[in-house]
Amino acid sequence: MRADVPEPEGRKAEASEPEATAERDGDAAPDADCIVVGGGIAGLVAARELVLGGCSVILLEASSRLGGKLMPHTANGLTVDAGAESFATRRGTVADLAERLGLGDDVELPQSSGAWLQVDDATAAPLPVAGMLGIPSVPLAADVIAIVGLGGALRAQLDALLPGFVGAKERTLGSLVRRRMGSRVVERLVAPVTMGVHSRHPDSLDVDVIAPGLRAGLKAEESLAAAVRAMRAAAPAGSAVAGIRGGVSRLVTTLEAALARFGVDVRLDSPVTAVDAAGVALADGTRLSARAVVLAAPQPQTAEPDAAQPPIVLAILVVRSAQLDAAPRGSGVLVGGADSRATAKALTHATAKWAWLAEQAGPHRHVLRLSYDGARVEGASDEELRLLALRDASHLLGVSLSDPDVLDFARVTWVAGTKAPELPEDGITRVGETAAGTGLAAVVAQAQNAARRLVQDFNSRRDEGMIEQ
Repeated sequence: MRADVPEPEGRKAEASEPEATAERDGDAAPDADCIVVGGGIAGLVAARELVLGGCSVILLEASSRLGGKLMPHTANGLTVDAGAESFATRRGTVADLAERLGLGDDVELPQSSGAWLQVDDATAAPLPVAGMLGIPSVPLAADVIAIVGLGGALRAQLDALLPGFVGAKERTLGSLVRRRMGSRVVERLVAPVTMGVHSRHPDSLDVDVIAPGLRAGLKAEESLAAAVRAMRAAAPAGSAVAGIRGGVSRLVTTLEAALARFGVDVRLDSPVTAVDAAGVALADGTRLSARAVVLAAPQPQTAEPDAAQPPIVLAILVVRSAQLDAAPRGSGVLVGGADSRATAKALTHATAKWAWLAEQAGPHRHVLRLSYDGARVEGASDEELRLLALRDASHLLGVSLSDPDVLDFARVTWVAGTKAPELPEDGITRVGETAAGTGLAAVVAQAQNAARRLVQDFNSRRDEGMIEQ
């Protein structure tokens, strides 16, 4: 498929008349219309929108590569995602971006086997099929009772008897579900889903960010379960998530190539020490000026990571096992808080989830991704983590895996971002998890919208004569 790559508006005129960017008052022209600090997916998306809108752009990345948490890793000859490996399909934001980048034909839905939940040490069951973020739409369904028990399901059913305003003002997903359906649903269904997918307990997730429209649906339907049913009915048919053949990290390499074609000045190994609305200071002592600054990193990139946010450790195992050919636990397993045997909080059976990866792997070869709270494996060596991941995989998948079955192992560590409760009004445009919260779709949508607002502002200022044409 041919990518949608229009010539950015105004770039030819700017290239032939560089002096035209000088301000009317005679001050020296800025180094660029926009400086983007941070080369993760949010920064790349914002830079693309800005240059397509006719802005000159400098993108600064502290490390030696672009992509942030979207990164590929080669294990036993297979290229797998070492960060996000899927995206939410709601609203089609990421799929539309992939289409515009020429990757539309490679967007792929996961296999239909579904995920499981490890309820406790001895019990595993498929996740309820008629739910959203673990919230059941039919509290008394057999697959819900199997996980929360009859008592928990009866408590959740009380949701249908409560007035619609009960819980409607709660700000977090956990507090909303707890008010409507009780703690057992929160801890046994919702928490395993959000911890496995978003690395956050539902008590720390803003309900309007993680589930837009859910509170409004509660008011309209007078029931949380009914609101979930209505939202599911209104959603496009198909899976709630999708991936890309060859890995979601292909978005990064394709965006990087697009920015190079459009003349974006991308500078790697360029850490920023200070940011303000008129420019940035680099670690080498130089300063770059701009009419606008987009901060696509949670803080100046030389700062220490937020100690309050423990890292996420991903253990990637490639194993050879005929027992796994039948995908005994579907596309993976989320771990409930009552399971004391597993240290991992989630396992993705990647070759059972993605047909393209299974094709590449061939018979009996499987890719398993296990995620850990960094605090729980702090100090563990790679060998210790490999053995722990092998033990956890055997327990969660219900099969016997031993050391000779392991063909390859990799360890990846990253820090989950957190949406700021309030962004400062300092003239800096912020994108990424700080502004959008977690989730690739949310990050891409927010970065696009923020960049488009900047383009509109530049166009208005040019129309008013504040910036030379």
